[in-house]
Amino acid sequence: MKKKLIVLFLFLIPLMPVITMADEGMWLPILLQRNEKDMQKKGMKITAKDIYDANHSSLKDAIMLFGSGCTGEFISNQGLVLTNHHCGYYQIVSHSTVENDYLTNGFWARNKNEEIPCKGLTVTLLVYMKDVSNEVLNGVTNNMTESQRQQIINGNIKAITKQATENNGYIATIKPIYYGNQYMMYVSQVFKDVRLVGAPPSNIGKFGGDTDNWMWPRHTGDFSMFRVYANKNNEPAEYSKDNVPYIPKKTLKISLKDKKEGDFTFVFGYPGHTQQFLTSYAVEQIADVYDPAIIKIRTAILDVYNKAMNETPAQRLRYASTVATIANGWKKWQGEVKGLNRLDAVGQKQEFEKEFTIWVNKKKDRQEEYGGLLDAFEDIYKKLSYYKTEYLYISEAGLASDMTKQAIDILNLIEISRSDTTSEEKVKQQANKILESLNKYYSYDYGTHKQVDKKIFMETMKIFYNDYGKSKYAFLREKIDRDYKGNSEKYFEYIYDNTFLTNEKKARKILSKYKKSKVDKLIDDPICEIMSPIWGQYKKEDRENLLINDDKLDSLYRVYVGAIMQMEKEKDFYPDANLTLRVTYGNIKGFKARDAVNYEYYTTLEGIMQKEDSNIYDYVVEKKLKDLYNKKDYGRYQNSKGQMPVAFIATNHTTGGNSGSPVLDGEGNLIGVNFDRNWEGTMSDIIYDKEVCRNISLDIRYCLFIIDKFAGAKNLIDEMDIVE
Repeated sequence: MKKKLIVLFLFLIPLMPVITMADEGMWLPILLQRNEKDMQKKGMKITAKDIYDANHSSLKDAIMLFGSGCTGEFISNQGLVLTNHHCGYYQIVSHSTVENDYLTNGFWARNKNEEIPCKGLTVTLLVYMKDVSNEVLNGVTNNMTESQRQQIINGNIKAITKQATENNGYIATIKPIYYGNQYMMYVSQVFKDVRLVGAPPSNIGKFGGDTDNWMWPRHTGDFSMFRVYANKNNEPAEYSKDNVPYIPKKTLKISLKDKKEGDFTFVFGYPGHTQQFLTSYAVEQIADVYDPAIIKIRTAILDVYNKAMNETPAQRLRYASTVATIANGWKKWQGEVKGLNRLDAVGQKQEFEKEFTIWVNKKKDRQEEYGGLLDAFEDIYKKLSYYKTEYLYISEAGLASDMTKQAIDILNLIEISRSDTTSEEKVKQQANKILESLNKYYSYDYGTHKQVDKKIFMETMKIFYNDYGKSKYAFLREKIDRDYKGNSEKYFEYIYDNTFLTNEKKARKILSKYKKSKVDKLIDDPICEIMSPIWGQYKKEDRENLLINDDKLDSLYRVYVGAIMQMEKEKDFYPDANLTLRVTYGNIKGFKARDAVNYEYYTTLEGIMQKEDSNIYDYVVEKKLKDLYNKKDYGRYQNSKGQMPVAFIATNHTTGGNSGSPVLDGEGNLIGVNFDRNWEGTMSDIIYDKEVCRNISLDIRYCLFIIDKFAGAKNLIDEMDIVE
């Protein structure tokens, strides 16, 4: 391939007619008319315009980006929002104390005055989206360098977003799709006054805990409720006691009707990140190197945290949010590796690349444009392997403990202290900033946390050294061999016990009166002895090389994806997920997990009772829930068989970010809340298998049952539009 074309190739993909791929796909709502016939054939009763219409009220007006990485939906005309328990988890934990433990006991506002403001929490509502490819790429030519190309694009984006947001209070974001072959603009409103309304006890909202996470069958009541407030003009506003509940343009009707296998469903939300176009070289590194290393490191971290959480209620609250974040990816990547290996994803990619090569070689002009493309990928991935592996071990293991995270700030303080151009005042300000951060670290039961943090440091640094550092860093190996007779644990224990960062009195003494002339006290600290050369090399050299090669990859993929679309003109391609509003659709359906293991499509409250184990925190069942079960007091929320449904699965293609997304029936009514995927299908971010990939959803009837019969929060039920 001509070298300049790897970097400079520009291929604007026309928006082609659709030939759909069953079940797989995360479709842009602005183009949903092209999927309309297929959706209606599968059971949809509404139209594409009912789902997305830029000029009139549509379902899109009920869907929001909740926080920075989940989805939520309006379920009342008073701004009531439904999302997952794990999406609201941080807010629930942050408002909890040992005395008022909302995480353990749940929280229900009986009126609007009891709702709790959530500082920093936002919801983002899409106003409209628009294809702006021509405008963004205006002025870009094939004879430009990559940096020149990006400079033109950045300038165009700045001008386009400025015009779209002048004098209207909106924000605008332009994101590339198909690796920069096209660009979409998303114009939105951001609401900053969001208040906690309700959350079930964690024994309901997180029933099954990390053991059941990503698994089916599932029995988790994974929901929480918030309310969006606006000013008196129904516009976004900062928190104020004078604000009033926001009146949405559209709210979701809720259906209590039975579900059966084969029923049409669709999910409307904000999926986060997929990588369907990855080459075999990338998939091989993910399956064989990156995922296994992260799993090993996080296993060691979680073992320490989980032991600490089981010791006291205070420690459970302290580490709950941290553990939930770490464990989610940890469990997902285990399933991803199994799925990639089971499907021989690398082999499948290699077979496609052989077909691609045959197609390229059929014409001389293709050979000139794409002939060296796959070789270029192989070369870049070999280079990236070195830098990404380094980044992985530093970020996941080297910076796992609170102490080493603080050490990076100390290294930055050393750097500016050595600079002749940095004023004494700026250095002092930086030292005070670090001390302020450390004071938070010391303030809450530091003696107990120090022991937990030390164990994390010891375990992760042991992995860092044995699996990576011993061969990478000669100075570290020589130090341990010479001074500690090869016993790395003794060295790491010495570091933790003797750094001033873990000595509250010494840290305050050094930093409270810090001057540039005192920099040697920082340099001589044990943690700086090890972290300075490691972080210094990464920051000054390797990080730049990582970014450079990542940029080269983006350029290659832009060419590769454009070529694939030429090669397979009759196939419809959906853009990879990028945390923008998408529609995915399919049918309620069970699956065969493995030989002789066939899963039904729904679970019931009976399964919760079967899993109950009072000796395991994740399987404790609330007494009132047991009472309701024993009395079969399900009210109008039971199914036609007299069962209390809890969760169900379908073939909708979802990923992270779809947490909290509404699951809708053919009439556009809310029937569930998406909260997970099945473990066997977590490789769907890279390669989709329609036979086993399933999205897991909370049955809306169980959600309403908990609100109504368990919590007695009829004030919330009365707000909703429920279809019997």
